[in-house]
Amino acid sequence: MIIENDLILVEVNELGAEITRIYDKENKTEILWDGNPKFWKRHSPILFPNVGKNFRNKVLINGKIYETSQHGFARDNVFKSVESSENKGVFKLEATEETKKDYPFDFRLTISYEIKDKDIHVNWKVENTDSVTIPFTIGGHPAFMFKEGDVKTDYVLKFPGKKQLDYILLDKETGTALPDKVYQLELEDETCPLNDEMFENDALVFDNTQIEEVWLCYKDGRKRVGMLAKDFPNYGIWSVKDAPFVCLEPWVGRCDNYGFDKELATKPGINLVEPKEKFQKEVDRRWENLLYKCDR
Repeated sequence: MIIENDLILVEVNELGAEITRIYDKENKTEILWDGNPKFWKRHSPILFPNVGKNFRNKVLINGKIYETSQHGFARDNVFKSVESSENKGVFKLEATEETKKDYPFDFRLTISYEIKDKDIHVNWKVENTDSVTIPFTIGGHPAFMFKEGDVKTDYVLKFPGKKQLDYILLDKETGTALPDKVYQLELEDETCPLNDEMFENDALVFDNTQIEEVWLCYKDGRKRVGMLAKDFPNYGIWSVKDAPFVCLEPWVGRCDNYGFDKELATKPGINLVEPKEKFQKEVDRRWENLLYKCDR
């Protein structure tokens, strides 16, 4: 599906309801990572019903162990297009017998994209269509591409109003969080240099609603891409060696802590939605002088 106006063009794939292209017509610039599998085959996946990994790729639900995969199954399932117009697309995924093998709940996940000027308004909605409470985490994983020929060291990350941020790392074997050792990201003039060394241990994970605004800027201070993420409890920043992109990831819940093997409903940061209730999350994206605004 393509939605567009005079300023931008957005392509969305029904597989995962994933935005696969954002093109800035005004500046003739590609904004979103192109999915080159040399570095990463995805663009901007929706993470559901789990962000990151469960410990040992297993989760306990009502006394039964289920196998899980990193970032959940939504990104690898085909959504149904339920609304399409020049500037808006809406996609829906509902539970199937196949999804219940990994996640034994009835749900409806609706993703909508609507553009206005250079903004993309994104809405994630999880509806509980089951007769019991459903637990889940959900997040975004957009990869923002550098200008052609640029590398990480041509950029800085800017965190307005911040002097320091605390982050944790992931256990390399299990991909789960190590919350007992906290690191400091020291900022100078609200910025830190972007480089490959940042990601030697995979993603940087920020808890406790620390990041409300972050920008990918050129070293001279000009803004390339940014995100405003108010009241998101968790946040990830990630890339891979030599890749010309960085992922800025607002999450509501995250991967397990190392060793977590209790009931999923008791996991720290889990979202719980009662029968016939819904969870809703809204995101606005913009680029060049880009604003990616997230409101709970």
